[in-house]
Amino acid sequence: MDHPFMATVAAELAQRGIATLRYQFPAMERGARQPDPPQRAQATARAAATAARRLLPDLPLIAGGKSFGGRMTSQAQASAPLQGVRGLAFLGFPLHPAGRPSQDRAKHLFAVQIPMLFLQGTRDALAMLDELRPLCEALGARATLKLFQDADHSFHVPARTGRKDAQVRGEMLDALAGWIDGLFTAPAPAP
Repeated sequence: MDHPFMATVAAELAQRGIATLRYQFPAMERGARQPDPPQRAQATARAAATAARRLLPDLPLIAGGKSFGGRMTSQAQASAPLQGVRGLAFLGFPLHPAGRPSQDRAKHLFAVQIPMLFLQGTRDALAMLDELRPLCEALGARATLKLFQDADHSFHVPARTGRKDAQVRGEMLDALAGWIDGLFTAPAPAP
């Protein structure tokens, strides 16, 4: 949760009027090299969403995260909806291992019944576009895909592009803020 990328994202979202709750998976807390097993990671994401709801009961919640954190949050949401969570936002969804394109890690997303935002770099080795685009199309209106030209999984862009990582991050966070605003200003669906 103290990774410079996550700290910067939280600070820049605050500048846009969006509060964040950062948390740590137990394996990261212990300094382990391997991530937590899915069940423990999903329970951690669920506990974080519950804590956010308890701390700010009147605010609408968006859950998600960067890479593994986003995937574990979506798996938790798919198994049993996170109370009060109105959408999921993924900052680089890890659709497959690098060099092994697949949609296997996305099967659970079809059980998610709330809006999902995929913020992805076009050079993301963990989400090849020829796998990600059809997935988002198959998810239908629940999925929004925002691509960032030349960005990798960490939203880094090569110097040859003439763009800076901070520029891309700003565009990404503007897209996230706009998506969130759209969720909460759109008319409520008919019962």
